[in-house]
Amino acid sequence: MVSSSLIGSLASRAVFLMSSHIGSRADSATYASHTVDALNTLQTWYNRETGLWDTTGWWNSANCLTVLADFAVIDPAASDALNIPEIIQNTYDQAQKTPVQATKVLSAQGLPISTYSRLSKREIEKRGFDNFLNDYYDDEGWWALAMIHSYDLGVQGIGDQQYLQAAVEIFEDMKKGNSTCGGIFWSKVTPYTNAIANELFLSVAASLANRIPDRKDYFLDVAQTQWNWFKNSGLINGDNLINDGLTDDCKNNGMQTWTYNQGVILGGLVELSKATGDRSLITQAQTIAAAAITKLSKDGILFEGCEPNCGSDGSQFKGIFMRNLHYLQKAAPMDPIKNFLLTNADTIWANNRNNQNQLGGMWEGPYTNATAGTQSSALDVLVAAAAVA
Repeated sequence: MVSSSLIGSLASRAVFLMSSHIGSRADSATYASHTVDALNTLQTWYNRETGLWDTTGWWNSANCLTVLADFAVIDPAASDALNIPEIIQNTYDQAQKTPVQATKVLSAQGLPISTYSRLSKREIEKRGFDNFLNDYYDDEGWWALAMIHSYDLGVQGIGDQQYLQAAVEIFEDMKKGNSTCGGIFWSKVTPYTNAIANELFLSVAASLANRIPDRKDYFLDVAQTQWNWFKNSGLINGDNLINDGLTDDCKNNGMQTWTYNQGVILGGLVELSKATGDRSLITQAQTIAAAAITKLSKDGILFEGCEPNCGSDGSQFKGIFMRNLHYLQKAAPMDPIKNFLLTNADTIWANNRNNQNQLGGMWEGPYTNATAGTQSSALDVLVAAAAVA
């Protein structure tokens, strides 16, 4: 169970850690300009035929789509110039027609390693599902959130493009993944109860409760049940950080506290607080956020334990934390969180960028090779900075 009493001391420490980075700040327009430059680079990896981003994975592409949608809400004029509404429509249409089979393993370090292969129509029929569904509930959750954020933009698709309905259908599939420990399993093929799938399930349920008034009670009941289980499951450790998952006997497995595990829960609690009016959920989110900022950063810059060899999956994690930290900051502003977001945005732009505006995975620098995954992850920080500056 999280403890709100640590917020003050952890926030103070965060200010201290960031002090060496804080100088003159850019304004929101400058961060938005940087974001536009980096989004133009991201789109060099976009494959219109598949609706996905080359150089990264299936679930990562859902996160690429989410960063586009989030920026479009912040800067509609820039969004139109970048053609973001059309990109969302194309991804919705084409990605569902690009069926993939996911295979995931955990490295000795506990790092998820995802590989994807294309399926034929016959293989899809044998498997029994297609569209945004696959064998992994976390993959499904990323696409559900991408659809929800696309819906928030107010883009109306063509034909049967119903973004919110797509999210509902994904949610219903996730709901079938009941774990023997409570919550849901990671996948349909691996009986592992991990944090990320359960955080995504919470966030999707609470988000739908806030967007479908005539079914609010249905989604809210699931979200509240999910959070009540999660906070008592043992996944949140004594440092107020979330470990990767539970053992077969439903105990905290002590595996890595990946940044994204500290992130998705923040967005889920923001949505649940909005749905219920319970501000104590914001306090709980701030406690987890403060713990992550102080314990998972180096000199005020977010750091992943797998760096510099995080692969396609791990390279996405930090941006997910920062995106959800952005949501928390918008819901309940705190100067330490704002400073942390801006410090990381400044550092990425100054130290982790080449002359093509490609952004690598090591935010403190120096720049290393970029992919659509590292680009979109860093973009989450730039988008957050443009929103809160």
